[in-house]
Amino acid sequence: MGKDKLRKFAENLTFKCMVQPEFDDIFHKDHPLKGRWHEDFFHNDRPIILELGCGRGEYTVALAERNPDKNYIGIDIKGARMWRGAKTATERNMTNVGFLRTRIEFIRSFFAEGEIAEIWITFPDPQLKSRRAKKRLTSPLFLADYKKMLTDDGVINLKTDSKHLFAYTAAVIERLGLRVEVQNDDIYGSGYADEVLSVKTAYESKFVAMGLPITYTRFSLQGCNEFEYFDWEGDDVLEKDAEENRTKAF
Repeated sequence: MGKDKLRKFAENLTFKCMVQPEFDDIFHKDHPLKGRWHEDFFHNDRPIILELGCGRGEYTVALAERNPDKNYIGIDIKGARMWRGAKTATERNMTNVGFLRTRIEFIRSFFAEGEIAEIWITFPDPQLKSRRAKKRLTSPLFLADYKKMLTDDGVINLKTDSKHLFAYTAAVIERLGLRVEVQNDDIYGSGYADEVLSVKTAYESKFVAMGLPITYTRFSLQGCNEFEYFDWEGDDVLEKDAEENRTKAF
């Protein structure tokens, strides 16, 4: 491991905004902050918004700066990347920003029912091989977890350059009968990108420079409790629907 990574890992331990639980602290049990983020971490009752797979935390920090009346938590497993966001938030004395180092698979160990107001998923690994579809952050299995954490009116935002992930998510939304607020297959080309959507992560800047369209989907899980159905049916149906959606949209 390089010296720079070791330095960042050591500095991460000094950031008050960074939560880094040990594996044994969350495996098959709840973290002490579950259900207590308002009281014990942010010390206010403002809405909590998550960014899943936050990388360097650019979006987490940018959203928090634009919305001081809300709390933001960036989640990722890559500590050396998250260091950048945590350091920026610390240097700017931001009190409405937190970073949680963990795998998304363990997210239910950290957040109680109705504790989260909104979720952002920005440029996640699209897991293009169909056998890895369950690992996509908009798969029914993950949506079932989000449903348990979100408030009744909570929403999910997906921003990605992956045509397949955009189409796959559209297929999931259609199959589950979810309410869609936005499905845009080129936010910059269509002029849809507002101040928030125009915030660019390091990855997004590269994709835009390559001429790739950036897509955006905003949807709600309200009223849906049928996620488990797709677990036993398998992903073949969703993959077929995703391919049809991709062909239509692009």
